[in-house]
Amino acid sequence: MTPDALLPVAVLLPLGVATLLLALAHWLPPRLPKVVAILTALAVCGLCAFLARHSLDGPVRHWFAGWTPDATHRPGIVLGIGFQADPASAALAAFCGLLFTASFVFAWGYFDTEHAHFHVLMLLFLAAMVGFCLTRDLFNLFVWFELMSVAAFALTAYPLGRSALEGAFTFTITNALASFLMLAATGLLYARTGTFDFAAMGQAVARTGSDPVLTGGFVLVASALLTKAAILPFHLWLADAHAVAPSPVSVIFSGAMVSLALFGLAKLVAQVFSGDPQVMALVRGLLLWLGLATALVAGLMAFAQRHLKRLLAFSTIAHLGIMLTALAAGTGTATAGLLLYVVGHGLVKGALFMVAGMLLALRQSADEIVLYGQGRGLWAPALAMGVGGLMLGGLPLGLMHGATHWMDVSAAAPAKAVVTLASALTGAAVLRAAARIFLGASGVPGPELLAPTEREREKADRPLWLMAAPALALVLLALAPSRAVMPFLGAAAARLRDPSLPPLTLPEAGFGHLTPLGLTLALLGLALLRRRAMRGVSRGIILVERRSFGALQALHSGLVGDYVTWMAVGLALFALACAGQAAG
Repeated sequence: MTPDALLPVAVLLPLGVATLLLALAHWLPPRLPKVVAILTALAVCGLCAFLARHSLDGPVRHWFAGWTPDATHRPGIVLGIGFQADPASAALAAFCGLLFTASFVFAWGYFDTEHAHFHVLMLLFLAAMVGFCLTRDLFNLFVWFELMSVAAFALTAYPLGRSALEGAFTFTITNALASFLMLAATGLLYARTGTFDFAAMGQAVARTGSDPVLTGGFVLVASALLTKAAILPFHLWLADAHAVAPSPVSVIFSGAMVSLALFGLAKLVAQVFSGDPQVMALVRGLLLWLGLATALVAGLMAFAQRHLKRLLAFSTIAHLGIMLTALAAGTGTATAGLLLYVVGHGLVKGALFMVAGMLLALRQSADEIVLYGQGRGLWAPALAMGVGGLMLGGLPLGLMHGATHWMDVSAAAPAKAVVTLASALTGAAVLRAAARIFLGASGVPGPELLAPTEREREKADRPLWLMAAPALALVLLALAPSRAVMPFLGAAAARLRDPSLPPLTLPEAGFGHLTPLGLTLALLGLALLRRRAMRGVSRGIILVERRSFGALQALHSGLVGDYVTWMAVGLALFALACAGQAAG
């Protein structure tokens, strides 16, 4: 088969396997669905990697039912739905397959009785994410966005406990509103461009220039994708969902799902809206400030958590804010950094959520204070958590280091300072938890003492090596040198905007400076050396600290009505930015 004929197979394979597993679930041997799911995810990973390699010679396209752009005999009119594998899209689809493979291995034996239903939902989730990466049609993007959301809702509620259902309800309401926003945006953009095809829409936008309907369409689709990506103030649902979802599901949520929403936005900006000056002003202005605010606020929130899954969820939000700053920069080098950061961060965060799952299974808790000293002897999760925390905090090795270097090339000094502080806060939070749990080393608890926590556990009779192997494998992959993928990233970043562009020449990442890592270790040291306040001045500082962090915690109320209100605030920010541009 030719590469273009294989393109839809990347989505049809997990969909078809999920259908068969669902139909035969009650007759199959218990272990067979697990093996089939692992092999299917591996096959998707290999197929998408093959397509990524072939797309270096030019984009691989498939038009369903033969409805090519020439079929209408009218230039600029595209009626068919197409898939397109450019290097960036196919590589991220391959990454999704890899992360699902690791999650399926980690989940082996997770449920007592599942009748393959868990694997069916996960394969539907995988198909939706691959389709989201490969489509070149806006309405089709909405369809995959919806399928991704429905599968994620069900997976969050899969344990059927009270907290799981509450988290899934919050997730469902906020992301269903995001779906309405995206559908409305699709209608507005179609009304102005007369097509859903990305390339044809981009040509129509370039001809039209600034237009309030196009700007409104962008605001709605950006708000929908920023909700899925958990960018402030659309982010409040994520920590609640992560804290209660099964650990194998949280691996996918933090490792791939939320980052893919940002990739979808980057793709739309590059291929559809780059010819609209008003939209690009919003991207370089408001989105940059939202990214910096997200990184800083979520970094502080991560440092103030005690429940590992909530801590990691806020860490994910902070790093998504960092990625958004690269998207807002809009340069080819920053785009290359964004693409690599999605992969590097996904590998690290997937491993860390597996560590949280191991502690829930072996020590029946994910609360770092409750787990004080109980992780001694668990060297594999300790190693994964320690190295993962260092990479989040700026370790000058691995994929995240190279990505940060390329994103920093075009960043202003204040933005670099915020990104450094946010990275240090998340890295120090993870390392503080690791020191408490695995070394029994800790000072007096700080603001994390008053943070919310959950009483939960996961199935215990699972071998440690089977849970630890995928986590260590992900950490090892994240430590790979960025130099190895520089030629591919140069082509991927350039051709995300225009398939005809030559590859970028990226600068060597080098060893870099140690400021982020030094700040991470300094924050860790302050946490480990913290002592009980005995004097008036120290007590005053502690009181201010608790009130400040308490105010941030109060915003995350767990009430879905509050979260919807903050989504409205986000839309109002877009409206104010548009009004400011019109007045200027």
